[in-house]
Amino acid sequence: MSLSFEGRVVLVTGAGGGLGKEYALAFASRGASVVVNDLGVDTKGGGRSSAAADKVVEEIRAKGGKAVANYDSVEDGEKLIQSALDAFGRIDIVVNNAGILRDRSFARTSDLDWDLIHRVHLRGSFLVTRAAWNHMKNQKFGRIIMTASAAGIYGNFGQANYSAAKLGLLGLANTLAIEGRKYNIYCNTIAPVAGSRLTETVMPPDLVASLKPEYVAPLVLWLCHEQCQENGGLFEVGAGWIGKLRWERTQGQIVRQKNKPMTPEGVRDQWDAICDFENATKPANVQESLHSVVSVLSQVDSEGKVGANPAAAAASGASGSGINPAEAVGQKLPTSSFSFTPTQCILYALGVGMSTKDPDSLRFLYEGHQDFSCLPTFGVIPSQAATMGGGLSSVPGLNIDFTQVLHGEQYLELYKPLPTSGTLTSETTVADVLDKGSGAVILLDVNTYNGDELVCYNQFSVFVVGAGRFGGRRSSDKAKAPLPPPKRAPDAVVIESTTRDQAALYRLSGDWNPLHIDPSFAAMGGFSAPILHGLCSFGFAARHVLKQFANNDPSKFKAIKVRFAKPVFPGQSLLTEMWKEGSRIHIQSKVKETGDVALAGGYVDLHGTSDASPEILPQGGGLQSELVFAEIGRRIKELGSELVKKVNAVFGWEITKDGKKAAEWTIDLKNNSGSLLKGPYSGKVDVTFTVSDEDFMEVVTGKLPPQKAFFAGKLKVRGNIMLSQKLEVILKDYAKL
Repeated sequence: MSLSFEGRVVLVTGAGGGLGKEYALAFASRGASVVVNDLGVDTKGGGRSSAAADKVVEEIRAKGGKAVANYDSVEDGEKLIQSALDAFGRIDIVVNNAGILRDRSFARTSDLDWDLIHRVHLRGSFLVTRAAWNHMKNQKFGRIIMTASAAGIYGNFGQANYSAAKLGLLGLANTLAIEGRKYNIYCNTIAPVAGSRLTETVMPPDLVASLKPEYVAPLVLWLCHEQCQENGGLFEVGAGWIGKLRWERTQGQIVRQKNKPMTPEGVRDQWDAICDFENATKPANVQESLHSVVSVLSQVDSEGKVGANPAAAAASGASGSGINPAEAVGQKLPTSSFSFTPTQCILYALGVGMSTKDPDSLRFLYEGHQDFSCLPTFGVIPSQAATMGGGLSSVPGLNIDFTQVLHGEQYLELYKPLPTSGTLTSETTVADVLDKGSGAVILLDVNTYNGDELVCYNQFSVFVVGAGRFGGRRSSDKAKAPLPPPKRAPDAVVIESTTRDQAALYRLSGDWNPLHIDPSFAAMGGFSAPILHGLCSFGFAARHVLKQFANNDPSKFKAIKVRFAKPVFPGQSLLTEMWKEGSRIHIQSKVKETGDVALAGGYVDLHGTSDASPEILPQGGGLQSELVFAEIGRRIKELGSELVKKVNAVFGWEITKDGKKAAEWTIDLKNNSGSLLKGPYSGKVDVTFTVSDEDFMEVVTGKLPPQKAFFAGKLKVRGNIMLSQKLEVILKDYAKL
């Protein structure tokens, strides 16, 4: 299928000729509305004319395309973007292509030569992009191209000013790629080789003629298309060839010793090793760049001698990696105690999303409730305190860099309901150490006691980045393995929003990692903002199962296992899919806004449930959609009057199964304070939807876009179809309709 830019608005700077002209023509030929910017100056920035831009616009319009001309300097970035808004109402794509040359050897470069190049190339791209940025953020879409050069990447005689500006554009693009990612704004950099006014000064005429701009434009169009997920890339392109560049770094060498000064002679003596690119690394972000520098501190303190970069040591075997399973496995951490009151139980419940809006939650939030209980997943808190107390650093055979430790998986099993106050003691053992190649996995078994009575058992699966290749085993029969969900539609789906302060609240239960609260610390980890604790998402998912399948009775909870797959940002919504198979509930939690799986391979084991449990429709029997309508009914009871004011319509639903009508539902948001009715409706329905039970769930869970369902004939609509747009108000935070 060909790539279309229908409905997109593109600004191309320097589009009066060469590459810019080719970009403008190519975008317009595929349906885009194009702003053709060109100041009409010569290659050194002199003169001014509207003719170049006008000719390109005329050519586009002659072929039936849409285009307007703009004659402003890129230093007037706001004016360029305003031209797009005035003519087409939006801005989707910015191609920063405008440029001039003032080539001089470095000694002959004047202030004007330097400043003019930077004003046009670097500052101009900054000003144009900044003017478009907030428009792209608000519409949750943007594509930006920066134009670098081989001169910027490698250097070139007589182009010090030009080289510096072009590499500056790469740095700008890399940061925009990080900051724009969460708004669906992607920024990439190209270093094109093509015949143009700028390259004809440094290339033979026959080569200039053969390096056609049309051999570059297809890359730019692909990088700017909504299907393309490339972000922060650097590409060389020309003559129909495209190559992606990345940084490469030697393993490096530590050239100082503990309690001794670092000397230039020490650098000299290790120079060959410092510059040896064998087994080079390829850092891709600031976090990976800092890793080697930060980890030097622990290696110098522990070894006290000149040695290889820890990453190099990791590849050299067990002795170099600091991992020795024979020493570590079976070692016990110091016993820890955890004292708590009902306050900690309530604080934890709030931290994992409990709210007084749900009357069933009161038993976990009010110490005076007759059934006051502790949420089962609170069992991770005392065991977490045991593993985070610093004891791991003293375990023989585990000389690891704690800045590279990630929480990979979690298993919790309760042997009886948790008390709501008291003092619990935890004993932690290194159960196994596994070699995963790219890192090491440490399995920590934690048994938690109330006096002499075993209350719960946790298994923490800890992944240490870069600590693998020590010759150990890849798997262990001691590990509680994650399990894939059944290959069928889920039996229940719950969507719940986290709050912007969810991480700030959850950390009060004892996980003080600044990654979850400090934006600057999160940025060092490669995140655009602080992320939610994995164990917070873990608590949300467990709550969803407890409510759907156990009537919020903590005594029915036996165990839970999850793998932490992708981060969640506070404020995003968690979509938990659940499959019931006997007393085991398979779970998978996704980020609703992105579709990313946050918790994978999960399951919850319950006590005393049967296949025909009243909390779930029997497999192959009733309708999965009933769970969704039950949630809609709850929301109408809670917010009915408000919804009636916003919607003022009656929606009918006909749910089919095996080609026959299986259920009728009416969502009345026009009369009184709103209602949900099952069965025939005697009043007037404004719009009716007909869909199978299976397709309804596909749409609700975001697997089937409603527009696609409609055009495929899977979702049929009768009545005032425009009212369907108001469904989002009803199903907000629950469905993607």
